[in-house]
Amino acid sequence: MKTIQAKEVETRYNDLNVVDVREAEEVAEGKIPGATHIPLGVLEYRMNELDKNTPYVMVCRSGGRSSQATRFLQDQGYDVTNMEGGMMSYNGDTEK
Repeated sequence: MKTIQAKEVETRYNDLNVVDVREAEEVAEGKIPGATHIPLGVLEYRMNELDKNTPYVMVCRSGGRSSQATRFLQDQGYDVTNMEGGMMSYNGDTEK
């Protein structure tokens, strides 16, 4: 599984396709600007919204759920990378 450090996402989020797999109440506290919100529990049903030719960075609170999402989407043929440490490690800009 490919990984990326939160520090790198902080400086490159404008150039990345971020997918936040946290629950709605977590995302309401702030998400990476421009991130697409698809909760992990519905990812299987909404993965068709993602393009298999586009690389994505998966994000959650601490990195656990996003690593599950990364493995799942990777098995489906998507180009995905897990952000290590999740939003707990992210100190960059956020939006509500």
